[in-house]
Amino acid sequence: MQDWNPQLYSRYEDERTRPARELLARVPLTHPSFVVDLGCGPGNSTELLVARFPGARVAGMDNSNAMLETARKRLPGVVFEAADIKNWVPDVAPNLVYANAALQWVGDHETLIPRLFKLLAPGGVLAIQMPDNRAEPTHRNMRELAAEAPYKEPIGDVSKLRTELLSIGDYYNLLARDAAQVDVWHTIYQHPLDSAAAIVEWVSGTGLKPFIDPLSPELRAQYLAEYEKRIDAEYPVRTDGKRLLAFPRMFIVAQRPA
Repeated sequence: MQDWNPQLYSRYEDERTRPARELLARVPLTHPSFVVDLGCGPGNSTELLVARFPGARVAGMDNSNAMLETARKRLPGVVFEAADIKNWVPDVAPNLVYANAALQWVGDHETLIPRLFKLLAPGGVLAIQMPDNRAEPTHRNMRELAAEAPYKEPIGDVSKLRTELLSIGDYYNLLARDAAQVDVWHTIYQHPLDSAAAIVEWVSGTGLKPFIDPLSPELRAQYLAEYEKRIDAEYPVRTDGKRLLAFPRMFIVAQRPA
């Protein structure tokens, strides 16, 4: 897959940062010494951590060089490093591992989530937010169109393009036995966007990327045109002329015993 586009991702930064802020609000820590933003992206979520915990050492980790470069310019006082979440091990045990909209790109959650939890210092917190929108029209239409000719062959098996999340109860079960406390919840955000094209632009920076990256320029333009037609039919115009994009997200906050 091609590298991420920080500029495209950041066009809806206020909307994307809202769940990051709400996740952080439920973290039961006051004075952590070491905080890690796992899958930090362009640094918008890291900025929240720096503001919330001014006395902490804050580190950002991501596997995108473009995202890391943008984050370093945004927060020159923070250390940002390239890392693969699947194999990441910190130099010292963190008090907070914060993963906002990142772990949905990493497989084998039955192993991954407990592994990240065990990396924490005593009393430390694992805080996770993941889009839970695979069943939404945006993502259902991505898969349906990708299964058709002429896109099927270059895109390949669409089931491998993103991790299928567990149920919220299953995530609770993975953590509850060893945790002092576990907090899990769902939120469905409703984002008013200007047009069907704006919805396509939104998902082009994230979920649509693995579908269009393998396509030639000609096929990509054809795919996007057809996809926008389908999105136009799925999201009706509201009384103010906007389209309402429903965006479900899953939240998990688990704390280790002290």
